[in-house]
Amino acid sequence: MPHIELSSGSIDYQDTGGEGPVLVFGHGAPMNETQWRKVVPLLDGYRCVLPTLPLGGHRTPMNPDADLSQRGVARLLGEFIERLGLDQVTLVLNDWGGGQFLISEGRDQRIARLALVACEAFDNFPPGPAKAAAQVCRIPGGVRLLTRLMRVPAVRHARGGYGGMSLRGIPDEIMDDWFAPATRSKAIRRDFAKFATGAPDRRTLLAWSEKLRDFDRPVLIVWAAEDRLMPREHGPRLAELYPQSQLVEIADSSTLIPEDQPEQLARALTDFLTRTGAEPARQAP
Repeated sequence: MPHIELSSGSIDYQDTGGEGPVLVFGHGAPMNETQWRKVVPLLDGYRCVLPTLPLGGHRTPMNPDADLSQRGVARLLGEFIERLGLDQVTLVLNDWGGGQFLISEGRDQRIARLALVACEAFDNFPPGPAKAAAQVCRIPGGVRLLTRLMRVPAVRHARGGYGGMSLRGIPDEIMDDWFAPATRSKAIRRDFAKFATGAPDRRTLLAWSEKLRDFDRPVLIVWAAEDRLMPREHGPRLAELYPQSQLVEIADSSTLIPEDQPEQLARALTDFLTRTGAEPARQAP
């Protein structure tokens, strides 16, 4: 897997290459690029770039002084896009919604459009059920405790936790991969704790959200009807916030729409991209 050295450390990423419009995918905590494994193959004609952000599932520790707060990771994502020379990017987010802060930080010049897929918004950082886990991460040894608990099937698949993020169920081998870095590395656990405890207070989050009204490019909002983490009312509320938005609701899915309904999500993305001027590159005969 290629990697790039950024100001806060090394970032791994996947890049399908090609001449098509560029899609950059964000992921949740402590996940990685495999969150999109069912969707990317359905996006023929697009160049899909999937960085493994330092949200706890990353394989290489960041620098000890790295800013891994919500704002810090958003800025790191912007730096990644800049360093790869990507332009006219469609930024696709699911679960983690902090990529929106590129707008409030004034770092959105390379973003042509947004696709917000059942992700954190407004003051829902971290989402309600995850707030208790974030508090555990403030305790010395808390992340290590969480990684151990995630080996217990009853905890791993609990409907109030990761088990509630997908109606279909996340395969154990995928979750093993997500938690492996923090399980084996103290430095990764340090990074995970930084991110998990790095959300600002509610007043700050809502102030940042107000700045999103200035984003004058197309936005697709895809919300899950059976989501346990992202409030259903946040979909329409985001649609009102962004001036050029389209709202699509997908039934029979929880937060991880890429897991539960990849075909429907791929169709919604392709329709949105084509309608807003990002048609897929034609494949060679």
